[in-house]
Amino acid sequence: MIKWEHSIFALPFALTAAILAAHGLPALRTLLWILVAMVSARSCAMAFNRWADADIDAANPRTRTRAIPAGLLSRQFVLGFTIVTAALFVAASAALNRLTLILSPFVLLVLLSYSYMKRITRWSHLVLGLALGLAPSAAWIAVRGSLDPRIIVLTAAVMLWVGGFDVLYACQDYEHDCEAGLQSLPRYLGISGAFWAARLMHAAMLGLLVWFGTLFHFQIAGWIGIAAVGALLAYEHSIVSPRDMRRLNAAFFTMNGVIAMVFLAFVAADLWMKS
Repeated sequence: MIKWEHSIFALPFALTAAILAAHGLPALRTLLWILVAMVSARSCAMAFNRWADADIDAANPRTRTRAIPAGLLSRQFVLGFTIVTAALFVAASAALNRLTLILSPFVLLVLLSYSYMKRITRWSHLVLGLALGLAPSAAWIAVRGSLDPRIIVLTAAVMLWVGGFDVLYACQDYEHDCEAGLQSLPRYLGISGAFWAARLMHAAMLGLLVWFGTLFHFQIAGWIGIAAVGALLAYEHSIVSPRDMRRLNAAFFTMNGVIAMVFLAFVAADLWMKS
């Protein structure tokens, strides 16, 4: 039910914020609790999504093999798992500092509300983006105990990055969404229009990364990292098209994981060069 590797989407951006906030490596204790918070939050969100969408998944040929529709797990078990991981996330937040604890219910609200957004708005992709985009701001607060407005630029960049690739991923469900009355950009824009929407989101994401680099005074390594992200995004868009989505899973899972790790590596190198 839980694809643990999906945590790699947001985790590198959280770690990027953490090392920037600490001007180097944060305390090991802080890093461990950030990791616990990230994995528990992601697991909670995925489990709740499977619970909330069980009937929708059962009607969709692409998703009917998921754990609940396939009868591998009961809805009661999945709901219990959601509650346990939510409690673990709050406990991890409490272990970090007072502000992370205070904000943890609001983070959970965003994470869990995404599952219902596709029922009411075509912009649900950006709600998913916000759910993952909160990671760098949350990690900054975990290290500093306060929020620096500059890190919100990275949150906005991650939101558009995730929103863009979720639009692409939703193209697989275009026919089902139309039949089931679910909201999505592919349903309203068509598949070709959705591809253009994803391209615009990713172009805006790159613009925000450039702004982010100026705010944190990136040197050569940081700028190379942003250029690498741009090149990888261009490659991601080159291997899929409205007429050929056979490699969509490679673009969605593999390339986005690489993008997140590459950005973290170059920002870390940039910080090391300054020290």
